[in-house]
Amino acid sequence: MTNDTQVQAVSSDQLKSYSTAFNQDRANLVAADAAVSAGVLKAATSYRGVRELPREFSVELKQGSITNQKHSGRCWMFASLNTLRYELMHTWNLEDFEFSETYLFFWDAIEKSNTYLEQVLATLDEPTDSRLFQIINDEPASDGGWWQMFVALVNKYGLCPKSAYPESANSEDSDAFKQYLGIKLREFAAELRRKHAAGATVDELRELKREQMSVVYRICAISLGEPPERFDWMARVSDDDKNDDAKKTDKSEKSDKSSKSGKDERKQIVEHGITPLEFAAKYVPVNVNDFVTLCNAPMAQTPFLKRYRIAYTANVVEAGDMEFVNVPLDVFKKAAVSQLAAGHPIWFACDCTQFSLRHEGFFDRSVVRADRLFGTEFTFDKADGLEYAERPSNHAMTLTGVNLDADGKPNRWKVENSWGKDNGKDGYYVASDDWFDRYVTEIIIRKDFLDEATRALTSAEPVELQPWQALTLASPCA
Repeated sequence: MTNDTQVQAVSSDQLKSYSTAFNQDRANLVAADAAVSAGVLKAATSYRGVRELPREFSVELKQGSITNQKHSGRCWMFASLNTLRYELMHTWNLEDFEFSETYLFFWDAIEKSNTYLEQVLATLDEPTDSRLFQIINDEPASDGGWWQMFVALVNKYGLCPKSAYPESANSEDSDAFKQYLGIKLREFAAELRRKHAAGATVDELRELKREQMSVVYRICAISLGEPPERFDWMARVSDDDKNDDAKKTDKSEKSDKSSKSGKDERKQIVEHGITPLEFAAKYVPVNVNDFVTLCNAPMAQTPFLKRYRIAYTANVVEAGDMEFVNVPLDVFKKAAVSQLAAGHPIWFACDCTQFSLRHEGFFDRSVVRADRLFGTEFTFDKADGLEYAERPSNHAMTLTGVNLDADGKPNRWKVENSWGKDNGKDGYYVASDDWFDRYVTEIIIRKDFLDEATRALTSAEPVELQPWQALTLASPCA
């Protein structure tokens, strides 16, 4: 702020006029009573909006039990695993299944720590107050992430069922674990930079980094327990597989005594000493590398129909930085509807804080009428919201349904969340199509459901974006 004599302070006369105008309007007084007593969101909730957004969907996928990330920023990981468990459950005819989120959480912490220290080594001469170093140093090994980070972890470490590596106190509430890991990583960064300034060679610095990573491993192992190298797994196939002729035969051949014994006669899947990489290859029926990140970011700095790469965004350093193809909204939505209609869920990222009721399970501007409550319109479109950092993605979830109107156009979407079954309706949310258009910025689509022109863009030369550019200001972690 300069000493410009034209700067306008808020005067007492202004405040008096504001107060007089406020108190002369009955609507303001009613709104204040409601908001002060019940909170802004409850005071702004429209019962008409709720009634106009039913929870029935013409296309709906049968998913497993609702998951719960609890007090952690692992939404992107939960959403990713929820898309894969659907495919696994329906391929192997399981009634329910859940992957171990903690397994990938452990390796993500290791890999992000390594990448952070690698980025420190790559910017040793960068001032600590530079924009680039501040981005690198902002949240070393944070919980947040994206689909492509998930892919890098699965490719390197595989997957395992939750029974092989269950949740723990520090996976369900990760604040203290990540706080002390972050402190140590910044101490290591300072040590590397000091050694460099004192004339240490690259080889000496890399040897020091290897020693530092042993401490990182110790912190992670103490906090989460070491992940399994091999594990046993048993699952029972569902009884309701009407296409399994062998199962029908088995049922028909059972004696009355056997059928009434109480013994579980369902077919079993049994594995002994399987590795996580073997488990992923054998039981996950989709290849995580066959998906494409589509964004709808209508900003001047990110023209449509181009492929982009975002610098300094890797979690697994050798996997490379994140990429996406930016497409117009009609292409974006068509791909989403096509994938759901074909029976496959969709990972997506959004700003979940906008016009949403967390407990009740609604995402809709017609449900949360903040405009009526405050007597002012909220006019940002999607481009301005991204440009001014009002709508960066802060949460990842899974689309498991869509309702198509008489013309085959989507008018609402079913959302599987990872906030437990006590939020939303049994853990599920409904989003209006208008809300989807405004606040959903990223979807993960199988290449099979891309049109020819979009598929061609996936192999185009990427345009590099800097990590501070508007689209990437936040990562899903709510």
